[in-house]
Amino acid sequence: MANTVELTVPVSLDGARADKVISEMLSVSRAAASSLASSSLLVDGKSAQPSQRLRTGQVVTCPTPATRPALEAEDLHFGVLFEDESVIVVDKPAGMVVHPGSGQTRATLAAGLLHRYPELSAVGPADRSGLVHRLDKGTSGALLVARTPDAYSALTGQLRRRQITREYLALVEGEMEAPTGTIDAPISRDQARPTRQAIDPAGRPARTHYEVLEHFMDVGLSLLRVRLETGRTHQIRVHMSAIGHPVAGDVVYGASHPMDVPRIFLHAALVEFDHPVSGDRVTVESELPSDLVGVLDRARTDI
Repeated sequence: MANTVELTVPVSLDGARADKVISEMLSVSRAAASSLASSSLLVDGKSAQPSQRLRTGQVVTCPTPATRPALEAEDLHFGVLFEDESVIVVDKPAGMVVHPGSGQTRATLAAGLLHRYPELSAVGPADRSGLVHRLDKGTSGALLVARTPDAYSALTGQLRRRQITREYLALVEGEMEAPTGTIDAPISRDQARPTRQAIDPAGRPARTHYEVLEHFMDVGLSLLRVRLETGRTHQIRVHMSAIGHPVAGDVVYGASHPMDVPRIFLHAALVEFDHPVSGDRVTVESELPSDLVGVLDRARTDI
């Protein structure tokens, strides 16, 4: 194949899918890696599929990804909850896109991180500035960033092994039938509406755990603590909508409650991880922003 690149599977990616290996080793998105693998993929010189599981030492040959424009640093406002030589935990504001993508190339958190921490240009994919995971544009709260290549490798490995705890506060429509529960339903891109995700038996595994913190029965809302076991795009929003309790303010996934909710009521309240250098368990919390506190105050007043 012309214009190809060869990759040798490292120990850290033993057992991973071919598209995952390409994504990690070429620092491209999973969608871009799947596209590359679908067009022409060889494993040890033999034709292979993007879903094929690979072993350490195997050689992957795939097309060279197109060159992406360099991320331009921008001076943007965001808070920092935790910071040392290896790790940053950002307090992401609602309304800020995490990294460049379709329809959004400027004013991203990645650009703001690069301005404040120039060393992040060498950490992770070129347009991600060390970001270990992501939050939707409308979601606020704690977001984990690696400050060195070694920290990035360690933290993304923890994420892949589901060793990072991520908890959210979500206000949802309706009264939950049980005080706790788990939603286990695969998710994939909605074929009819590409900007959305949907429950799909053939999709990627997705599991969400929730606990009811407070009921607002007079206004038909419930406050939940939600923990992600997996981290699919829009996972909490899709899962809550699927069981008939869409997140308040989330009109994309069916929210219709008339109460004034200024945005999607979803906040990343906690992230917990093993420090990549010391090995200590680190817990970082983000307080509920004032706009969402106001929503709860109004809901309690109406009870």
